[in-house]
Amino acid sequence: MKDIVKLYSADKKSSVTIDKGELVSYLVNDIEIMHQKEDAGWGSTEIEMFPIIGATKGNNFSVVTPRGDSKLDQHGILRTLDYSTEKTDSTTASFYKKYSANTLVSNPKFPHKSSLKKLNWPYDFKFLKTFAITNEGLKILFEITSEVNMPFMLGFHPAFKVYNHDFVIRTEDKSISLDNILEVGAKAFLLEKCKDLTLENNGNLGVRLRTSGYRHIMLWSEVKNMVCIEPITFYPPSVTTGDLHTGFDHSSGYEKFEVVISPSVS
Repeated sequence: MKDIVKLYSADKKSSVTIDKGELVSYLVNDIEIMHQKEDAGWGSTEIEMFPIIGATKGNNFSVVTPRGDSKLDQHGILRTLDYSTEKTDSTTASFYKKYSANTLVSNPKFPHKSSLKKLNWPYDFKFLKTFAITNEGLKILFEITSEVNMPFMLGFHPAFKVYNHDFVIRTEDKSISLDNILEVGAKAFLLEKCKDLTLENNGNLGVRLRTSGYRHIMLWSEVKNMVCIEPITFYPPSVTTGDLHTGFDHSSGYEKFEVVISPSVS
């Protein structure tokens, strides 16, 4: 697989850089939208959380499924798998991950950040991720093909660059500051039943984020130079770790989720 893929909008004012399936840069008029890995706060730009969201250590890394307990670390098994290229052209790129039920996968967090050596999941799935750039924005489509009734959660975890610490995230009925997000800390600020928000007063950059298929959005940061805006199907802090399985949806065999990032530069 070609590690680096670049996409360009038709007007050439926007570009996207994808590294091994991860969105690592989104430039509009030479202004960077995404958090950069070398900056303080987080060593990634985005990940997917699947088939669970949240921490598992409190339940000895065990997650209840109809086929018995699965051993998973925080945010599931997908993040430990490598993407392969499905197809690319000048404005779109698709990548996939495939998993066979009960395959043991090495935990990259072991041994320094986790005591769990191997992960497993008792279901087959294929996870397809497609980027499509236009003059107006970037659409990211997630398609999951799996066994019918497979339990799952899905979260998308992109981090955005902060240029002005006094930014405001606005929804239809709320205004959230960076201080509000920092005060909540590790469990993340929940925007319940939210599918549309805007990041305003962020230097010359504004960002609108819209979702389809997800139920909520959560906001997380522990630093002042980035903010994660995370669409989710389930908010893990609403239950104890041992009851994480109560947040599962069950697959119809094919599921589709979408995130649209629409920047504006003044």
